[in-house]
Amino acid sequence: MSFEKMWLNYQKNEKSQVINRFMLGQSIYVCISEGENQENRVIRTAAKELQEAIGDILDTHVDIYEKIHESVDECLEGIILRRTDVLKTPDAYHVKERDGLLSIEANNGRGVLYGVFDLIRRLQCASNLKRLDVIETPDNPLRMLNHWDNMDGSIERGYSGQSFFFKNHELCINDRTHMYAKLMASVGINATVINNVNVKDSATELISSRYYKYLQVLSEVFADYGITLYLSLNYAAPIDLGGLASADPFDSEVIAWWEQKMQEIYTHLPHLGGFLVKADSEGRPGPFTYGRNQAEGANLLARAIKPYGGTIIWRCFVYNCQQDWRDYNTDRARAGYDYFAPLDGEFLENVVLQIKNGPMDFQVREPVSPLFGAMEHTQQILEVQIAQEYTGQQRHVCYLIPMFKEILDFKTYCGQDEDRVSDIVSGRSYGQKLCGMATVANTGNDTNWTGHDLAGANLYGYGRLSFNTSLSAEAIAKEWIQRTFGLDPEVEHILLNILMQSHSTYEKYTSPLGIGWMVEPNHHYGPNVDGYEYSRWGTYHRADHLGIGVDRTPQGTGYTHQYKEHNASMYADLESCPEALVLFFHHLKYTHELKTGKTVIQHIYDTHFEGVSEVETMIQEFKRLQGRIEQQVYLRILDRLEEQLESAREWRDQINTYFYRKSGISDKHGRQIF
Repeated sequence: MSFEKMWLNYQKNEKSQVINRFMLGQSIYVCISEGENQENRVIRTAAKELQEAIGDILDTHVDIYEKIHESVDECLEGIILRRTDVLKTPDAYHVKERDGLLSIEANNGRGVLYGVFDLIRRLQCASNLKRLDVIETPDNPLRMLNHWDNMDGSIERGYSGQSFFFKNHELCINDRTHMYAKLMASVGINATVINNVNVKDSATELISSRYYKYLQVLSEVFADYGITLYLSLNYAAPIDLGGLASADPFDSEVIAWWEQKMQEIYTHLPHLGGFLVKADSEGRPGPFTYGRNQAEGANLLARAIKPYGGTIIWRCFVYNCQQDWRDYNTDRARAGYDYFAPLDGEFLENVVLQIKNGPMDFQVREPVSPLFGAMEHTQQILEVQIAQEYTGQQRHVCYLIPMFKEILDFKTYCGQDEDRVSDIVSGRSYGQKLCGMATVANTGNDTNWTGHDLAGANLYGYGRLSFNTSLSAEAIAKEWIQRTFGLDPEVEHILLNILMQSHSTYEKYTSPLGIGWMVEPNHHYGPNVDGYEYSRWGTYHRADHLGIGVDRTPQGTGYTHQYKEHNASMYADLESCPEALVLFFHHLKYTHELKTGKTVIQHIYDTHFEGVSEVETMIQEFKRLQGRIEQQVYLRILDRLEEQLESAREWRDQINTYFYRKSGISDKHGRQIF
């Protein structure tokens, strides 16, 4: 078992051999067009991947034959890979088996590749291919990873080693780069941003002549797997790289500089998809610096890149980070909507807004951003985070796909028949083409890629979910377990239970009823109830001796008004507000009785004890797998789980003690909490 290959760890599968070995024939027929082109390259990649997988899983060698025409219907057995005009949607594919002849068809090379990886997944999971007939159409046009890798080799909010893209300000291209492209393509990822969105220092020079030849090679590696390279861009590059006095989007010198720079970039990097930009946040310069709005800033770059077919992805992480904690009217949660919603329709067609799933910052529980459903004339990407910055930092198991499903299924009431977040970011709601999903990646150069072996489920799950948002979190987890650990039913049962309860467990011992941020400042690992309470960041829980929570109703900060009806009324009304978010929207007394019959303070005590108990149960169950999975992997996971238990106990004791001392109210069960 090689965890360097993650879920593409092809093991000989006797069950699949019995079911499928003689069904696939001895040949792969690759139908390509004349001349060298990108579509042919990706289809050739698909054929090689299928040849390798069949050889390893079924212990059968198959030969590859190229045909310079679309039709090979005279073939009686084997596998046919070909493009067809029947499927109209880019990246969609059709896999069909009839009487020993299996065909994989798509309208582009990338679709053929995805069809191949679909077939490989079925082989790994020992599915019967007889009479297989499946058509898959991706739900999201863009399915992107955002890496926060720095040029020195470090990774901001990275919890699985160093960067495998950069080392000592040089670009790395090696076997791991190729394996990365293969892994990402296998779950439908079609775009990646390789450098930190907080572009600073030497990373600005990525758009200089020093790096063009290396980026070109990297883009070719990605292109073979249907992945488009993007870069994060420093909005202040005209100053830092060009030596200008300003980055004002209305300055003629700035406009000319960007036009020249984009021409230069695309001369050297014709496959580049475009740029991801973070501006006016956490000290980063942007259009606000010059009295301009966010559309004016984004459109400057969009006009410069448009002749080359490039896209500007503009991050909506913009807020006032100079808030006074004594100011109860200013609300960081309002910032994204306040800054962007009034600009609907002002962004150019090659600008996409990348919106975090919630109004704050990747907490274990927060409401969906009200920007979704508020901008019908603007293309949007949903941004989530599988780098577990606030959810255990890949030292705690926290399977995030159930939370992502809740976000995608959230009904916005935007006035369209298809009004869920999944409808908006797919483009279905408003007929848009440049939409989709992005995630902050959780990879590094650790042997197992993600630090915690079970964190691989989030990387796999994000890719599968971004391609097909109707998949269940449980089905995705089962696939990942079978493909990574094999088909032992006991392994599947235990790991599935651990994964499916892990998000709820983490929430129980960390964040009560929608209140987050009670973490150590800067590194965000471990409990510190008042860690950000009196800071400039606007991340407050407002706990005093009587109660806790932030009043975001019309009588408070007014944040609830940013939602469409019926959500606005639902959140503002204490009776209808979902209890899991009640302290996000309301300030309540500790003695307030919840719908469960418990008081707020008793809920805090109970859930923190429950969370610790559930981690203890996880460890007991996981120990039953000793001897069933590779010993080195078993010990790595066990070590992480034992650290999680120690950390959960610390969370429980600090949180419960804090609120006991704050409220003076004892635990009704008489447990020691101080």
